[in-house]
Amino acid sequence: MMNNWFKSGSPWVWMSAAGVTLSLISVLGLLWLIASRGLSYFWPSEIHQFELVDEFGKASTVIGEVYDRERIPVKQLNKVKLDLKPGQETIERLLVKTGNRELVSLDFRWLLVPQVVKHSQPEELVVIERRSNGNFYGYIEEVVLDGKVVSLEQLDTLLTRVNDFQEEIRELQKVDIGAINYQLERLRLKIRKHQLDGTYTADVEQDIASQTLALNAEYAELEKNLMALRDKVARDKLVLRAMGGEKVEINFETILNVTYSNKLSFIDKIGTFFKHLLGFLFDDPREANTEGGVFPAIFGTVLMVLLMTVIVAPLGVVAAIYLHEYAGKNALTKFIRIAVINLAGVPSIVYGVFGLGFFVYMVGGSLDQLFYPETLPSPTFGTPGVLWSALTLAILTLPVVIVSTEEGLARIPASMRHGSLALGATKAETLWRIIIPIASPAIMTGIILAIARAAGEVAPLMLVGVVKMAPTLPLDGNFPFLHLDRKFMHLGFHIYDVGFQSPNVEAARPLVYATALLLVTIIVSLNMTAVSIRNRLREKYRALEH
Repeated sequence: MMNNWFKSGSPWVWMSAAGVTLSLISVLGLLWLIASRGLSYFWPSEIHQFELVDEFGKASTVIGEVYDRERIPVKQLNKVKLDLKPGQETIERLLVKTGNRELVSLDFRWLLVPQVVKHSQPEELVVIERRSNGNFYGYIEEVVLDGKVVSLEQLDTLLTRVNDFQEEIRELQKVDIGAINYQLERLRLKIRKHQLDGTYTADVEQDIASQTLALNAEYAELEKNLMALRDKVARDKLVLRAMGGEKVEINFETILNVTYSNKLSFIDKIGTFFKHLLGFLFDDPREANTEGGVFPAIFGTVLMVLLMTVIVAPLGVVAAIYLHEYAGKNALTKFIRIAVINLAGVPSIVYGVFGLGFFVYMVGGSLDQLFYPETLPSPTFGTPGVLWSALTLAILTLPVVIVSTEEGLARIPASMRHGSLALGATKAETLWRIIIPIASPAIMTGIILAIARAAGEVAPLMLVGVVKMAPTLPLDGNFPFLHLDRKFMHLGFHIYDVGFQSPNVEAARPLVYATALLLVTIIVSLNMTAVSIRNRLREKYRALEH
């Protein structure tokens, strides 16, 4: 009986079902871990005030957010005098984010629960989110407007006013003044080019001088407006009382948000949650990437993946069509197929070394010598950038597209080719109108796999274009608008940098989960878009397969 059951193949069905179930549970568990720890980063935390008495009888006050709690053996603290119960083997300790970097050296502090004599959550406690120097926790003592103390009710109005001015300053610096600096640099390179070509005449010099003079005049006017805005921003300040009783003055120009976390209702917390989430998606990073948003990394990741897709799709499809439709069935073709399959197993860092040596130094250096001699010795394309990153990842994912496309071409019956040719169509017309449309779902499958792998690659990008902090995006308002020679930020590298290179490990930990969740979301979104296109193509050409 048991022997017949094994021969029927039922055990393998159940084993396959169990394997799929375990895989699904593992994936869902991993996603739940990342999502729960990542999304909690945006939820407003309550602020706690702890009154402590240490083993020497010294009293102190600690204010901050509770980040973690754990129990440790008492024997680890045998040198610390604690009031413990008889036979107690473990004690609880709390990891508290205290902020206030101008007063204390570390953002985080461990508190032993037996040393806490009083714990409260006063509603007057406030968290000040700043553009630099981290958060500040304390009590607001005074709101100073142009040297005069005003009521606390004006706080929101002043904060909105300052944030509006800060946005104007950012626009002036990055857009208007940035455009003038870019044009001045182009004029400098133009002079250098004329000098190299021997065409730097008096007329050219006068024309460039007049353009430079006009740009400098415009720059001076914008700088004047910028200084006026900075004076307005620097006018007002907050006076706060810290946990040690110290009075600290914080200028409004450094303040992003002021939140009474202990006063927030559940609805207010939801609103604050989405506010933090939007800030994370659309703001620039701050404080060595441990605070702020990740918009440059999102932009760089999506742009690089799209460029890679545009490059690898036609190359992979053309290569697969040649191997399957035109190449002879000989030893050379077999060797090429084996080589393509083996390329898929090459470590990604090897592709990075290849991209650095071939694309950056050889191709990019040659382009600089031919088309950008005026910029040398500073390279234009002879340095890592988004173009070389896209090309490197296109080479890395090319085997995936070739193999998937070939499999799709192999599934098309030969009778369809023969029928098309018998009706008078040429081989090229048969490929374009019959074969490629029917094989398009397989082509999209290869592109989906290529996108999934490329979006998560980090090692080769560290050599050919990605950086910790890019000063400008590859896309801006300056001609030619899309600057493929620029370096860029990437979510995968951002996770590595924040998780392993951050000077503030505890603060960076929730940001790692949040960024990982965002990267997974982007990859899934790109894949779902490609899957949707593939399904539509499959339904469109399903009738032709029968």
